[in-house]
Amino acid sequence: MTVRSRDPLAAARSAVLILLFCSVAVAAWTVVEAPGLGPATEAVSWIVVLLLATAAAVHHLVPPGRLDRLGAGAVTALGGVLLVCLLRVLTDDTSAAAHAFLTFPVLWAASHLCGGGVVLVTGVALAVDAGTVLLLVPVEQALTDAVFSGAVLVVLAVVLHRAADRQARLVAALREQAGVDALTGLVNRRVFTEALCSAPAGPGTALVLIDVDAFKAINDVHGHPVGDEVLVHLTAVLREQVRCEDAVLSRLGGDELAVLLRRCSAEVAARRAGALLDAVRSAPLTLPDGTRLPVSISVGVAHLPARAGGGHSLYTAADAALYDAKRAGRGRVAVAPA
Repeated sequence: MTVRSRDPLAAARSAVLILLFCSVAVAAWTVVEAPGLGPATEAVSWIVVLLLATAAAVHHLVPPGRLDRLGAGAVTALGGVLLVCLLRVLTDDTSAAAHAFLTFPVLWAASHLCGGGVVLVTGVALAVDAGTVLLLVPVEQALTDAVFSGAVLVVLAVVLHRAADRQARLVAALREQAGVDALTGLVNRRVFTEALCSAPAGPGTALVLIDVDAFKAINDVHGHPVGDEVLVHLTAVLREQVRCEDAVLSRLGGDELAVLLRRCSAEVAARRAGALLDAVRSAPLTLPDGTRLPVSISVGVAHLPARAGGGHSLYTAADAALYDAKRAGRGRVAVAPA
């Protein structure tokens, strides 16, 4: 199990607020209680204030990703547990307020850390809290306090961690839906653009643009529901021909689809475009009345060698090739010049 954060940025921002709040609270408590504190206890209190403020500054200034890779979230939460219990021992404080401070690191961990971090921080908090009360009060009372406070910490950690998990799954599902075309189930233009703008790999990147021939006529003659069926049918045919491991299959809008091929040479791209054309041509759509509707596509292909140009130039070249295929009579593949 990992002890890293679900969202390093959110975890860092939250940690800054909690650490600053705790540093101010401890500083205020030290000032108010100073007359009754010994010199050593007062010095330790101010050291704790300094440590909390320093930790807040670190979380504010250091990039969240770097902190997360170092396990800073779990370390900070564990440090908070140890500091709270240290102050309780030094001040001989068995009050409910002292217990309440122990909830801060546990609740923060349950809100922001993955399962392993939550288990680690909560388990250490239970153990250290039990040891602390055993030092401060008689055994019978210590057991009662440890069981009660431990139950509260565990329940809070479990409930909050599950709520955070549900929220994370919901956010992930919404992000996935935002990147998927509702009709075809293909990724949309936004996801395609992100993939297109990333650096090409291996022998290069190829882009295959696909347009349904006479799509407006299909809608006019058979109705828009049949037009939608044509797109769904075309998607199914293309999925059979395109491996998701090395390609991004997308609906850009209307009847225009795109296949982004990674680690692909120009020759392979042209060959695969021809295979797509043949597969669509040999798979007419069967309408509800049994009529078989032929589906024809025009295809434009462009190739971008590794370390050459960018995504925009690749799309421009493929789009020009697609229109060449349409002007040449449709139902064919056109390849952009190298």
